Amino acid sequence: MAKKSKKLPLAYKPIGFALGWTSGTVAGMAFQKTWKIVRHEDNAPDALDRDRGWGEILLAAAIQGAIFAVVRSAVDRAGAKAIERSTGTWPVPDKGGRD
Repeated sequence: MAKKSKKLPLAYKPIGFALGWTSGTVAGMAFQKTWKIVRHEDNAPDALDRDRGWGEILLAAAIQGAIFAVVRSAVDRAGAKAIERSTGTWPVPDKGGRD
């Protein structure tokens, strides 16, 4: 069992990458829909948008960051729990936080 748990984190890396990519895509779509509801605009401002004020840019960044963090954490957790259910081993070593 010790060999299996040492190899699992390496095997989980491509799965984790795919989950991360998927969560980023989902978070981007969720942010666009949220911005449309909040500001009734199709396009959110970015930091280099000359025609937008600080408040609007920082609001957009805060909303986007919160949505991204929630979606990524939910997808990461669901993926890890699915691996644990199917293999009996948690997919990453016992350490706190992200790399």
